[in-house]
Amino acid sequence: MKYYIIAGEASGDLHGSNLMKALYQEDAEAEIRFWGGDLMQSVGGTLVKHYRDLAFMGFAEVVMNLKTILNNIKFCKSDIEKFQPDVIIFIDYPGFNMRIAKWAKQKGIKTHYYIAPQIWAWKENRIKAVKRDFDKLFVILPFEKDFFEKKHHFPVDFVGHPLIDAIHNRKPTDESVFRKENQLDDRPIIALLPGSRKQEIAKMLSVMLSVVADFPAYQFVIAGAPSQEYSFYEQFLSHQNVKFISNKTYDLLSIAKAALVTSGTATLETALFKVPEVVCYKGSWISYQIAKRIITLKYISLVNLIMDEAVVTELIQDEFNTANLKKELEKLLDENHKKALLAKYDLLETKLGGIGASTKTAKFIINDLK
Repeated sequence: MKYYIIAGEASGDLHGSNLMKALYQEDAEAEIRFWGGDLMQSVGGTLVKHYRDLAFMGFAEVVMNLKTILNNIKFCKSDIEKFQPDVIIFIDYPGFNMRIAKWAKQKGIKTHYYIAPQIWAWKENRIKAVKRDFDKLFVILPFEKDFFEKKHHFPVDFVGHPLIDAIHNRKPTDESVFRKENQLDDRPIIALLPGSRKQEIAKMLSVMLSVVADFPAYQFVIAGAPSQEYSFYEQFLSHQNVKFISNKTYDLLSIAKAALVTSGTATLETALFKVPEVVCYKGSWISYQIAKRIITLKYISLVNLIMDEAVVTELIQDEFNTANLKKELEKLLDENHKKALLAKYDLLETKLGGIGASTKTAKFIINDLK
């Protein structure tokens, strides 16, 4: 069968690559054409456009690149018509994917959404478009099934979280080699995950690094985002107890003693690596006031949302300061606290459905097509 996959971000490339492996395993005749990145390309199929050419974030950037975005949409529709797929598999990236899905549905092409848009957090009115434009929805968070089925009467399949597969399938890190290659000493490591956008990184690191002097027995390591150059991070590396490693976050988390993490998917990744963490977030005053009124969730971290309890501490806006961060980091380094937290992390992984999300999704897609 012929599969057309659209992933527009780095995370979509990761999950798309694992889904492609599963599709090839389940369907020996699979023909795949896709929008994605290097990981998907390494599996096989035909890369149409790289996600690097699609990354427009923020209102101003979208407006400035509107012509390019509209051209990409036009090109995508034309490419799909030429390929004539049996199904289009959309991976996250809702701004672009939901436009293509509306068109594809009208053309009579099967539309499957893997890693559904997080309309439970905001833009819940998108449910009308989801119900209208998608034949199948595969969700990766346990509470999403209730959200779609009980609240909005739209049947979905819960497949488990693909991050578990990604972490389970990776090559184990050789700690001694990793430390040597990255010029790290023997002290235990506290990982700093400050996000991926320049403004966000600068805001988060200014507070995260303010506690470094209070923990001389530990080594602080900044996890650099692949989207940013080393030159941008240089301004944060004046303290001798701070190191920088780019694009090796999983290796870093696999040997870290604790982590300070900016809210986002990284909070879940850190928990799945069984690393005690403090979740941090600070935006501009205006952005925070707007977000507070739009997003009505109890928690900002995926860990707490999934568990429906405050498993990890969240320091948001004014609470994200040096004094609070120091106090919470001291707790993380306490062995009794860590033991209780790791027990919650184990329960979290069970709730997420264990390994096999990619294989389950591939089987659901193929069975539906049959």
